[in-house]
Amino acid sequence: MKHLIVAMIAFMLLGFGQHAAARKTVKAQPAALQCAAFSPYVGTLNPNYGAHPSKELITTLVDRLIKQTPFRCIMTYGVLNGLDTIFAVAKERQLKVIAIVWLDNDPAVNSQSISKGIEVAKAYPDTIIKLSCGSEVRTRHGYAFDGEISRCISALREAGVKQPITTIDTWWEWCNRSLTCAQSSFTKQVDWIGTNIFPWWENKFSGVHNCTPADKAADFHIARLEDIRRTYPGKEVIMTEFGWPNGPEGGTEINSKTGQHCGIANQKNQTLVVQSTFKKLAQKRWSAVVFEAFSENWKPSKEGDFGSYWGICQGQAPYNCTKGLKTR
Repeated sequence: MKHLIVAMIAFMLLGFGQHAAARKTVKAQPAALQCAAFSPYVGTLNPNYGAHPSKELITTLVDRLIKQTPFRCIMTYGVLNGLDTIFAVAKERQLKVIAIVWLDNDPAVNSQSISKGIEVAKAYPDTIIKLSCGSEVRTRHGYAFDGEISRCISALREAGVKQPITTIDTWWEWCNRSLTCAQSSFTKQVDWIGTNIFPWWENKFSGVHNCTPADKAADFHIARLEDIRRTYPGKEVIMTEFGWPNGPEGGTEINSKTGQHCGIANQKNQTLVVQSTFKKLAQKRWSAVVFEAFSENWKPSKEGDFGSYWGICQGQAPYNCTKGLKTR
């Protein structure tokens, strides 16, 4: 009997140990996010000068996005100049937010952004689900302001910010500027990887990949994400920007490697790229952010003729959005 009791206890302990081990190894996969990049600098507003978006305008735009699109998650650009109003509006409407603490070449302004970023992250812990210290800082400035990115990440952590933190940049930067995709120097500093992928601009500028038309854009997105996921095992990877311009109607870019006319800008192609990409992502339970919610008229000064045609919603009142847009 004694030996039987000992055997039974051993069996029970073994079973408990196996269940405990299973609990430790089974990690719930996070639900895929389907978000829209949100900037309220519509109409005549310009982030570089003049008036900034009012709370009334921000509310109008958010409500339009909710009413006419399937998105219940947004990504925001900056926390200064009244943009922190977005988080209160989002909370009231139960939207989730990926918040970018905007960083550029002025350390004093960056310090203000970091302080405000800490403030809003703590004030809206259930609304702001992820944070980024900057967006495409390396793409704009090379390695010159890596110290500002690191300073931001450290400040957020030291202040006790609980949300996962990254710095968003292009897939090229996250692949350490290599087609074979090596890890970036920020690997150990970040909790997740936020990467921007744009076949449209690849065609024009990179000279690395062959022509990518609209009907191949989704495959291009998935291929780059697979490269990054292999390179950063164990880290969540989110495509933080992707999209396609809806105009000027019929406009095109030339692939700098092949000389081909690769992309055609129009509403049909924009819808195709957005819907086909989200469909492929949904099958893999991967997260992404479409660029962008509302077209911004000020952008041609930076991005040429196509700069003001990226929104799935108009950048002028009444701010109507693409009808019947599907994300699965």
